[in-house]
Amino acid sequence: MSSSQKPLSYYHKTPIQIRFNDIDQLSHVTNSVYQQYFDLGRLNYFTEVLGEQMNWEVEGLVLASISIDYLIPIHLWDRIEVVTKVCEIGNKSLKMRQEIRNNSTGEVSAVSKAVMVCFSNSAGRSLPVPPRWRQRIALFEKDLNLDVKIH
Repeated sequence: MSSSQKPLSYYHKTPIQIRFNDIDQLSHVTNSVYQQYFDLGRLNYFTEVLGEQMNWEVEGLVLASISIDYLIPIHLWDRIEVVTKVCEIGNKSLKMRQEIRNNSTGEVSAVSKAVMVCFSNSAGRSLPVPPRWRQRIALFEKDLNLDVKIH
């Protein structure tokens, strides 16, 4: 994000319980576990915001691309949460941004950027993002600029 852009507002938070087995020899959360934390945040986001459980056989979202920037280590006794935001919705995909926030220190420990594609496992192909999902996300993400008519 450039200095000319205003900071993103996150409306969805998922508290994360750090488990003892998340910790590596360096006494902090091992890098591969961060992905699990982001996964939990995404699943909670979609379940809560869409108001339904995804049925990946019919229509679901799958990761097409993900990047993680590791900024500051997380330790066993830290209190953390994942904040999640849909930033953009295309025809068949959407872009998300997530942060792991360390409430013990007030710092952002990691940032993830992801592209998710709407996909039907039974059909074996991508699908357009359902209109009901667009509407629910647009209602939730108050600052998302979409050409969506909400009834």
